[in-house]
Amino acid sequence: MSGVGKGITASSIAKILQFQGLKVTAVKIDPYVNVDAGTMNPTEHGETFVLEDGYETDQDMGNYERFLNQSLPSLNYMTTGSIYLKVIQDERALKYKGKTVDVVPDIPLAVISQIKKAGKKAKADIVIVEIGGTLGEYQNILFIEAFRILKMQNPKNVVSVLVSYLPIPNKIGEMKSKPTQNAVKIMRETGGFSPDIIVGRSEKEIDDKRKEKIAFYSNLEKEAIISAPDIDSIYDLPNVFLEQNLDKVLLKKLKIKKSREDKKALKEWKNFIQKKNKIKNTKKESKIAVVGKYFDSGEYVLSDAYISVLEALKYASYNNNVSLKIDWINSKKYEEKDWEKNIKELKKYDGVLIPGGFGTTGIEGKIRVIEFVRKNKIPFFGICYGLQLAVVEFARNVLGIKDATSVEINPKSKNKVVDILPEQKEKLKKGDYGGSMRLGLYPALVKKNTLASKIYKKNEIFERHRHRYEVNPDFVESLEKAGLVISATSPDGKLVEIVELPQKKHPFFVATQFHPELQARPLKNHPIFDEFVKKTIKNRLEEKN
Repeated sequence: MSGVGKGITASSIAKILQFQGLKVTAVKIDPYVNVDAGTMNPTEHGETFVLEDGYETDQDMGNYERFLNQSLPSLNYMTTGSIYLKVIQDERALKYKGKTVDVVPDIPLAVISQIKKAGKKAKADIVIVEIGGTLGEYQNILFIEAFRILKMQNPKNVVSVLVSYLPIPNKIGEMKSKPTQNAVKIMRETGGFSPDIIVGRSEKEIDDKRKEKIAFYSNLEKEAIISAPDIDSIYDLPNVFLEQNLDKVLLKKLKIKKSREDKKALKEWKNFIQKKNKIKNTKKESKIAVVGKYFDSGEYVLSDAYISVLEALKYASYNNNVSLKIDWINSKKYEEKDWEKNIKELKKYDGVLIPGGFGTTGIEGKIRVIEFVRKNKIPFFGICYGLQLAVVEFARNVLGIKDATSVEINPKSKNKVVDILPEQKEKLKKGDYGGSMRLGLYPALVKKNTLASKIYKKNEIFERHRHRYEVNPDFVESLEKAGLVISATSPDGKLVEIVELPQKKHPFFVATQFHPELQARPLKNHPIFDEFVKKTIKNRLEEKN
């Protein structure tokens, strides 16, 4: 079922096989007609994760990249829409040589072809494939059929893992295995095969009695029933699997006899886990407000909407040995009648972060937040829309252009300090919203003697983008004369990539047009997040003094 932990299970399995010295890659299959995840609402589906090549994908691709510590290509992501589109395009191009193209077997065969291509491109020993959705649903039945064919063609090279939930009803207090038994039955009826391994998700560990019962009814050995209880951190799951010898079970079932343990990879992961666990005992604390629109004040509407930002903050907190207290604040709060009174609460925070987003909801509230933290010298970090709104706020309140705005907010305004790229206008006119953005990895040049240059310690950087609008070049000179530092631009100097305020005037005021959180990983935290958290710690100490 949705949210049971298939993505984290797949990521953790990939990680423990990586520890075995095997080259691993991961593929995600989403059973949606959407060609990609770019147009999906974050409140329904979670964040859109952008790959280096610009493909907009499901958030699980982010989990794969973070766990495996590697970048993945668009070949590793597919949806119902993308597969049907590929088959139709191939049929139109006569690649089927005039034969009748059927849903079965041609759609499943196209799925298998892409999986094999992903493995070949990565030169992988093992490809982890996650099929989204729920067993028995019509949406993913063709992908299950693809797996059946693949397993029939390569019985010794294919292993199926069923992730199933084992509930513990409050009034009963006993873990129930019947839903998992039924899931196995559905798997047989739907796909024509049984699971080779069952990962049981539950609040508590699965006891031996339950494991034996599930194994008996699933025609499996007890060692193939793996417990995945609720844990404090998703990054502890690989260790939970190792303790149950899941790596050895997988190698046995995949008939892999020779594998050399990658001691370096294992050591790096253990060091990360030690850093993570160390903050449980730290006395250092930092309070950060994340001001966005995809949650109610104080709690998530959907925690996955900003998952990469949250993970990037975690890595920075581990690296600085500081416990982060994060409050999620809806920016609409600062558009209400008593906003002037409410906004003063931001003084209790050591830092404020405004993440990316789209639309006009809560925008004026965000602009007021940026003005407040700028004037009160509270460390500020803006991402994507956060940069654009920082430029709008500066233009309004420092340059004195009271109607300064973004074309996204008011397309009729005369002073659009944030505007659309000329080459994108035609796409928008045609209604192509999904393909009218700057997407993927782009280079940027960092200016010397800026905070950005101190953070990156290099002149050229590469970051992932996902946005439609840019800082209007017509206003750049005026903004710089007024004191806003443009500390990174595109190589041709036309596009603004990072803005900041001089450190003499503000302890930390940095905003990026790109999404640095998309490249933050457990084994390589992002330098901007790292510096932001450092400054929040320093800000707290100075406030105390």
